[in-house]
Amino acid sequence: MLIFNNKADLNNYLQSISSATCTIGFVPTMGALHLGHLSLLEKSIENNNHTVISIFVNPTQFNNPEDLEKYPRTLDSDLEKIKTVSDKIIVYAPSVEDIYEGNTTSQHYDFDGIENQMEGKFRPGHFNGVATVVKRLFEIVKPTIAYFGEKDFQQLQIVKKLVSIENIPVTIVECPIYRESNGLAMSSRNERLSVAERANASIIFKTLIQAKALFATNSVKTVTDFVVNEFKKHPDFELEYFEIADEETLLSCGTKNENKNYRAFIAVFVNKIRLIDTISLK
Repeated sequence: MLIFNNKADLNNYLQSISSATCTIGFVPTMGALHLGHLSLLEKSIENNNHTVISIFVNPTQFNNPEDLEKYPRTLDSDLEKIKTVSDKIIVYAPSVEDIYEGNTTSQHYDFDGIENQMEGKFRPGHFNGVATVVKRLFEIVKPTIAYFGEKDFQQLQIVKKLVSIENIPVTIVECPIYRESNGLAMSSRNERLSVAERANASIIFKTLIQAKALFATNSVKTVTDFVVNEFKKHPDFELEYFEIADEETLLSCGTKNENKNYRAFIAVFVNKIRLIDTISLK
């Protein structure tokens, strides 16, 4: 396993192994790796000559300074987990300075409004920060294919738009959500939950499953009211939002249209720890 902390050394190495037929798979992460991340690495290894993973807690996508401060940073254990997948993975673990070169600010983007829905409503500037760092990472790594998890579905759509707007020559592959045994979507933030909170957080996915079943024969309002009432029964969980949206535009659904694909999105606080999840309503 090769570990690089600065882009110059990484660039030199990647140039030394590049060829006309060589493909580079890329898995961008903020560390605190779990089985979901490792599944992305496995997918990349399966389909590419070389695989790069970045581990970088990006400050520009946090609108809450406390969340940034408390975000888990576990580089040593992350490296051990990467080794269980392959000892040939290339790791890029840069500093903020190496990425931003003294200008830790976000570029402003227009993503046709999808940046203003759901996460965008509750985390102002978040997607500008995401797009800024992803663009920089793509410029540094120059991957053939990049792998993203479906849990952050809105982010996935933002990245696809970014690639189109900036004409970046990379294929974006979306991968299924990895879940814990109780259904909780795997997330780096899960590490901050207590054992009891982690167990009780199964309510999030259970509620999504019930919402999907209801959606088949009920109105959007009926499904939304059901979810809101479910979380009222669990005072330890604060529902930030639940929305049913068009998968393509991410606009909230008022009336169902049989020709559109819909998805449910949810954000919940557990002891100030913010968890998100999503499910297709097909």
